[in-house]
Amino acid sequence: MKIGIMQPYFFPYIGYWQLINAVDIYVIYDDVNFMKKGWINRNNILINGQPKFINLQISKASQNKLINEIELLGNETYNAKLLKTIKASYKKAPYYEEVFPLIKNIIEQDEKNLAKFLAESIVEISKYLGIKTKFVMSSDIEKNNSLRGQDKIIEICKLLNADVYINSIGGRDLYLQKDFHSNGIELKFLKANEIKYKQFNNEFVPNLSIVDVMMFNATNGVNHFLEEHELI
Repeated sequence: MKIGIMQPYFFPYIGYWQLINAVDIYVIYDDVNFMKKGWINRNNILINGQPKFINLQISKASQNKLINEIELLGNETYNAKLLKTIKASYKKAPYYEEVFPLIKNIIEQDEKNLAKFLAESIVEISKYLGIKTKFVMSSDIEKNNSLRGQDKIIEICKLLNADVYINSIGGRDLYLQKDFHSNGIELKFLKANEIKYKQFNNEFVPNLSIVDVMMFNATNGVNHFLEEHELI
């Protein structure tokens, strides 16, 4: 059983989806602290050939709160402006007609809890891409929440009967192979290969939101990108 565990992010980049696609169960890590100026409530899209942030409006955000304790403001005017920005940026993209309704449904959902909102967006985009991975909310797992870092990850893996834990390459310095092995778990890291595709007639801008990837690529093309990685 291969497990991945990661905080929920707002329309994350392709590497996030590679990790989801590479595992049998993906744990949405919603009961850890919110991180300001991270990717939980914002991401980059292509605007006039440049990477620009789009954001979710959140209420009383604090790094002393868990992600699932943060609420969205749910401002309809702001959400309409956000959708207008996405539409203006991608209305001439080849797969706009297929992708924009998906993005619109996600942005306009009634859910006000940030973690649940993001989880729903992850599930819906996974369905669109044909990803079959099972999703579990970390907060739904009965575990020792006093544990931190690697110890908490190992406990989740054991509770879900994982024999392989896959993490993004950015976490390579956070975990020790010997500690996972002593618990009967193989530790692997996912390293994405270089991915390029045509973005209008601009010079390619990498690592943008999955919104950008889907706007410029058919689902079978995105599925090909999901396999463009190595496990080390």
